[in-house]
Amino acid sequence: MVLSLGAAIMNSKVGGEKGRRTVSIVMPIRNEAGSIRTSLETVLSQDYPLELVEIIVADGMSEDGTQDIVREMAAHHVNVTLIENPGKIVSTGLNAALARAKGEVIVRIDGHCKVTPEYVRRCVEHLEDDLVDGVGGSVDTKGMTRVARVIAVAMSSRFGVGGSAFRTTQDRTMFVDTVPFAAYTREIIEQAGPYDEELVRNQDDEYNYRLRKLGANLLLAANIRSEYYSRSSFRSLWRQYYQYGYWKVRVMQKHPWQMSLRQFVPALFVVALATSLLSVIFLGQRGLWITDFLVGAYGLGNLVATLMSVNQLEISLLPLLPLAFATLHFSYGFGFLVGLFKFRNRWRHPSDQSKVQHA
Repeated sequence: MVLSLGAAIMNSKVGGEKGRRTVSIVMPIRNEAGSIRTSLETVLSQDYPLELVEIIVADGMSEDGTQDIVREMAAHHVNVTLIENPGKIVSTGLNAALARAKGEVIVRIDGHCKVTPEYVRRCVEHLEDDLVDGVGGSVDTKGMTRVARVIAVAMSSRFGVGGSAFRTTQDRTMFVDTVPFAAYTREIIEQAGPYDEELVRNQDDEYNYRLRKLGANLLLAANIRSEYYSRSSFRSLWRQYYQYGYWKVRVMQKHPWQMSLRQFVPALFVVALATSLLSVIFLGQRGLWITDFLVGAYGLGNLVATLMSVNQLEISLLPLLPLAFATLHFSYGFGFLVGLFKFRNRWRHPSDQSKVQHA
């Protein structure tokens, strides 16, 4: 895919008149009937001049009435365009939207998040003034139900998600490896090319790694904030993080140096626990001691993390937090191990983007 825009690059990272950059907001969505109206309303409420903004919603053949909601809103807002995404996944939706985008700045926003009114303006300001290629901000994870609130706290904890800066860092501006709901200069988007359409998950990690290999600087800005709505059940959380682990294997095969140690920890723990359980058969009591140690160490860490979150959650929901932590860790670890098996023959041709069976 070749992006067909030729904005002149001047003294800053983006072309055009300073403070008057044209902006394309791309929104890949699927089955977001419960949140797309609110998400679009926050996009349409930006304090950036709306005559400079186009909003392209790429719908992955939703089956819950999402398209009807977007069409209704597009009828009242000429800068909202709905296109179809037959590939149904985020990466194909992003590529379809980028092929239509005309802006000097590209902003990716999801259908289950809310952005503050100054979001686009501040993104453009950072791209202009800080000479960076991509910028985003911290994510405040919210839950709409009781279980979702528990999950949101777990996803905002270092114990839950490791050193993911945009989830665990507040009020700090810093260069990072990846940013969510980011704004990019058109120049760097054109250099990087399309998103990898093989990846059902982790497409942002893979894309931002390619950007950094090109020399791009990615900024996490303290004055840029968004809200993300977490999954509402442990079952859906398990599926989400299972897929993160599963598809992380393909990212690793394509870009081994993109990996960090923390991304191996869940899978290593699952292997260690399974091995200790099997060792009981051969080692008897000694194998049981190893299992007890692993379970006890994890349980202690889980308990400490839960107690450290006591001010973020009502007491009645606190007993569910250890389950949320365990769901994050075991689903990601198990998914990673399954991915290693499923993609075991892909090491020789790691960049092969032929179609594979989705997790």
